[in-house]
Amino acid sequence: MTQDFNIVIVGHAGRLQYEAVVFAASLKEKSPAFKGKLFVAEPQPGAKWSFDPRIKSDARELLESLGAEILPFESRVFGEAYPNGNKIECLSQVPNDKPFVFFDSDTLILDEITDVPFDFDRPAASMRRENTWPNIELYGPGYEEIWGSLYEKFDLDFESAQDISYPREFWRRYPYFNAGFFYGRDAHAFGARYLEVAKAIMDDRPKALVCQEIWPWLDQIALPLVLHSFGGGFGALSEGWLDGKTTCHYRVLPLMYAREEDRVIQTMEAVTAPNKVKKVLKNYDPFKRMIYQNRGEKVRALFDRNDLPQKEQAIRNKLKREGFWMR
Repeated sequence: MTQDFNIVIVGHAGRLQYEAVVFAASLKEKSPAFKGKLFVAEPQPGAKWSFDPRIKSDARELLESLGAEILPFESRVFGEAYPNGNKIECLSQVPNDKPFVFFDSDTLILDEITDVPFDFDRPAASMRRENTWPNIELYGPGYEEIWGSLYEKFDLDFESAQDISYPREFWRRYPYFNAGFFYGRDAHAFGARYLEVAKAIMDDRPKALVCQEIWPWLDQIALPLVLHSFGGGFGALSEGWLDGKTTCHYRVLPLMYAREEDRVIQTMEAVTAPNKVKKVLKNYDPFKRMIYQNRGEKVRALFDRNDLPQKEQAIRNKLKREGFWMR
């Protein structure tokens, strides 16, 4: 187990700066043993942005008071058009003095992060995912051909990347992860390879992907290839730690209130209660209404956590019908 590491999230003007505040507050509260640095990667104004994406002053000051360091980076490839690409491009600016763990900003720390048994020489990513990609067409290529063509393109061994406890052509056999977290030994090397793989898929995809839509899933299509190239993938991190005991990738507040266990809600409401945090978060409607005006409790009453729909889309649809969808 390695305890000495840095954490990276992306934050910019709008929703992400408020999510970054919650992340920083929960990290400070729930992980007192964490001695690394929390970097909030901030895209800078430029040709890839139609607005100034820098974090506003009130959120910036609060983040810094919570121990975060704002880390500017330049968007050269993705930017506003594909925000998921920020997690790829920011890694080039992360100091390489320690291993890194990247989290999406819409993540809540629930317990001591240094207890997680990271093996930074076997990088991993979130297993909390649905079969959102690829979309298998009748008479078209199957999972085996689609994923196999990607591994062949990058000269990676496909057979060793699979979870053979599942049968062929069942989606869980193939190396598809949620990019809500990932980690590695060397942020610069990881980021460079991630960018190389993502651009190659974007610019020259294998024939088996011709009928596949790659947006907004490009980051999650490229990620397993990057993990495998560094010796990671399935089984590199025991399940139940991240997106489990230690963290919750809540995505958006209505989904959190609808489906997450009580301790997630209790943690969210506790870390957002201090006046200095509340003063900033109340500037963002979803936090103001869901947490401080108690609409989250009304959402919670709509769902039975022991009998949730299997598909997230069904939860989203019900929230929209009831007028509770916000992000």
